Amino acid sequence: MKKLAFLFTAFAALSAFALAGSWKSDKAHSRLGFSVTHLGISDISGEFRNFDVTVSSSKADFSDAKFELTADVASINTSVDMRDKHLQSPDFFDAAKFPTLTFKSTALKPAGKNKYKVTGNLTLHGVTRPVTMDLVYRGTISNPMSKAPTAGFQVTGTIKRSEFGIGAGFPAPMLSDDVRIKADGEFGKQ
Repeated sequence: MKKLAFLFTAFAALSAFALAGSWKSDKAHSRLGFSVTHLGISDISGEFRNFDVTVSSSKADFSDAKFELTADVASINTSVDMRDKHLQSPDFFDAAKFPTLTFKSTALKPAGKNKYKVTGNLTLHGVTRPVTMDLVYRGTISNPMSKAPTAGFQVTGTIKRSEFGIGAGFPAPMLSDDVRIKADGEFGKQ
């Protein structure tokens, strides 16, 4: 019986060690999305198609995870080419002058089972501000295709575009100041 208990403990410790480390987003199964309200009556959604996220953690439950995101601003996509070009212009993101947006976490606090508040520095349009988002750790499985460990996370929250100097010529009745963020990601162990 002692041997069985020892083997179980050793297996659990090795499993936790195997899950600790660095993880990278799987681009085909991850999305960095946003939505705003237009004219107070409809929501317009979009995404950044080209982005990378890395997660590092020394714990299998990711309770000490650190997140880093970099996105190509010119990859913005709202399914309307004319609007995408306008969003890339100096009226909004000014992608030529500020080609990337970044987020680097600074704190992760428990907020329930597999739920956290993630705080970090968001740099957007040349402005860096601290933001706090809701994070859900959706679990880790052995990917049936690759047989590799795969972890899932979802981040939601709201930022104010005015705090980053985006779209200053478009008042809130025309375009909401609140920008809702929803990011979903699958991450492979590196």
